[in-house]
Amino acid sequence: MFSSRTPGLSSLNKTQRASIAGVAAAGIAAITFSLVPGGSTPANAAEAKPAAAAPAALKATAGSEQASAVHAIIAKQQVTAENAAKIQQAATKAKAEKAAKVTSQAKTERTQVNTASRSDDRKPVYANNLDGWIRESLDIMKKHGIPGSYEGLHRNIMRESSGNPNAINLWDINAQNGIPSKGLLQVIPPTFKAYHVPGTSTNIYDPVANITAAANYAADRYGSMDNVNSAY
Repeated sequence: MFSSRTPGLSSLNKTQRASIAGVAAAGIAAITFSLVPGGSTPANAAEAKPAAAAPAALKATAGSEQASAVHAIIAKQQVTAENAAKIQQAATKAKAEKAAKVTSQAKTERTQVNTASRSDDRKPVYANNLDGWIRESLDIMKKHGIPGSYEGLHRNIMRESSGNPNAINLWDINAQNGIPSKGLLQVIPPTFKAYHVPGTSTNIYDPVANITAAANYAADRYGSMDNVNSAY
């Protein structure tokens, strides 16, 4: 007789039972996945990945832009600081140069004053004798470009007056004409007046004034007192 029952699992072999169990498990998994809220098929999951990555990319881009802005601000501040430093350095340098110039000018002025003072201090003091008179006369002659030497002046003085500043000739032709020769180099008054050297006494008997006037006359007539060896 034939039975109407479906053959039981017990009648299946081992391989058949394993296949059935695998199919059942796959079905259950599919059903479970579809029931989970927000669930999706594998295909949908793959499509969702780029969407999830997009916010991260936007966040990275925003962070990069913010960093660039910060760097720009820092760079601008650095340039501003450098410019300020350069301006300060220039101002400091200008101030130092001005101070150095003022110091240099003051030093120059002090040097000039000190030099003038030392020059005044070193003003020659001449002896009140024939040697001193000749030396003072030579210094004055040098200032006025009048030629002559110590030897030439001394030689003619000794011949004319023997070194006496008050000597006067009362016997030569000049004396006979009423204009006697006077002083160390026996100069007549008209000649003394004509060849008087500025800065010296107008007294014909003054030793220095007499020597320089006579030397000035001799330079004009003979080239120098050094060329005079007799009455002139």
